Amino acid sequence: MVVLNWRQRCIAAGTAIAIDVVFLLVRWAVGADLNGGHPFGNGALWVILGVAVLAVTRRTGPERLLLLKGVGLGLLLVTGRKTGDTWLLITSETRATVLDPYLANADHALGNPSWLVGRMVEATGPVGATLLDYVYAQLAVAAVVVALYQLRNVAVERRFPGHHIVRTFLVIGLLGPGIYMIFPVVGPIFAFGADGGHWALADLWPDTPPPIATPHAMPFDGITPRNCMPSLHTAWATAIFIHSRKGPRALRFAGTFWLIATLTATLGFGYHYGVDLVAGVVFAYTIEAAVRMLDRGWDRPGIQLVAYGTTVFAALLLCYRFASLEMATYPWLFGPLLILAMHDLQHGRCTGLPARRSPQLHGRVILPGGRRWHRATSSSGPQRGPPAVVGSGRHPRPGRMRHGGR
Repeated sequence: MVVLNWRQRCIAAGTAIAIDVVFLLVRWAVGADLNGGHPFGNGALWVILGVAVLAVTRRTGPERLLLLKGVGLGLLLVTGRKTGDTWLLITSETRATVLDPYLANADHALGNPSWLVGRMVEATGPVGATLLDYVYAQLAVAAVVVALYQLRNVAVERRFPGHHIVRTFLVIGLLGPGIYMIFPVVGPIFAFGADGGHWALADLWPDTPPPIATPHAMPFDGITPRNCMPSLHTAWATAIFIHSRKGPRALRFAGTFWLIATLTATLGFGYHYGVDLVAGVVFAYTIEAAVRMLDRGWDRPGIQLVAYGTTVFAALLLCYRFASLEMATYPWLFGPLLILAMHDLQHGRCTGLPARRSPQLHGRVILPGGRRWHRATSSSGPQRGPPAVVGSGRHPRPGRMRHGGR
């Protein structure tokens, strides 16, 4: 939709709604279940394919390329959602054991935040839980709002910006499930709570933090996804926060609120350990730095930042897996180190990746009247003669020269 003008958007939206209504009527006529799956969305997919056909058959040159980029972006979002669901199924069926006891130990370094926030959410009653559940479930809506702001001028300028949130979201969703396979974790509400049934080690969450003990891999059912390490909800919320910083005040406020609410929900519902969130933040900043490099070029500060983020993320996984008992025994040491590593990466991103600069007016002087003059120089010293007018390829007439330093 972002590549279409307003008239085309209205036509596309109306067509998508009409197609969804037809599909719904057909399902009702044949007696199919109207509440199962996703009853809407077929129209949008058909409209995307229609725009692709229009671009190939009726458009040429840059206009065709722009429309195909928009189609590709839409199809990537659809494919990314389906791929993520498939990965969750794969993790539950191929990873018979989970590593939750390791993260439960490591979480002692942060003071067991999932247990603490879980009790806080319980104290707020149904109102707080309902609000957090809505924010947690509608994370994609916040991302769409930020994306619409960043891509608002595509239809007018007929080009995409060099970097936007959609690219970061897609890369996070592409690489994150691979870590699930390496470090399968189900979360405290399953491994230490009532939702785990007879597979849980004990029913401790959120009232009693788990004791410090020698960790071991524990078997778990073949249904629950192993999607905790890292917390991709935290990574996506961090991406929303990062990309909302250059927006208006309302967007910046919304990005901050969504990040805080998402972190609270992930901990308060028992879906993640605190160390999952630390890894998710590091993962998001590393991905953001790497994707931004594709636009501004792979310079030395950018390469160093991506390498540093990758090293920190790998070190976190190794510590969680092989030093969790030490992390629980010495929380006064490992807790500040975790926070420091996360903050250091965020600070490095802010100072190591300056905004893309426009070409500088080297050697140019702006004189009264707004005209620009070029002070020509050489290795042997200043050149004599009148200054050149920038962009004109000619020299001004001597009679129009200004003197006296004005």
